[in-house]
Amino acid sequence: MEILGTTLRICVDDLEASVAFYEGLTGTPALRFERGGVSVAAIGCFLLMSGPEAELEVLRKVSATIAVKDVDEAHAALNRVGAKVVAGPVPTPAGRNLIALHPDGSVFEYVDRNVPA
Repeated sequence: MEILGTTLRICVDDLEASVAFYEGLTGTPALRFERGGVSVAAIGCFLLMSGPEAELEVLRKVSATIAVKDVDEAHAALNRVGAKVVAGPVPTPAGRNLIALHPDGSVFEYVDRNVPA
């Protein structure tokens, strides 16, 4: 499995103020989308999320988002080394993702940019 990078997941109360800060910090404009009632802004290596507390509570359990070349390859590699895929793979606005529980108890999201046809 080829890992391309990692995104830090940050739950925020004031998305607009946070977007302004991180856009200024990185010099990168936010890519925005909505998912499951949560407003999301991707800015460089930061993924800002704001929404209902019940939704954020679930999202906080995921330590980081790991970009991979192909989610199917990640799925196979995770299974091979003893991780448990707890959700996905599923399509997202930017590609596909899955959520995996590692044997040490860590939870990570794996994403690719392979947008389904």
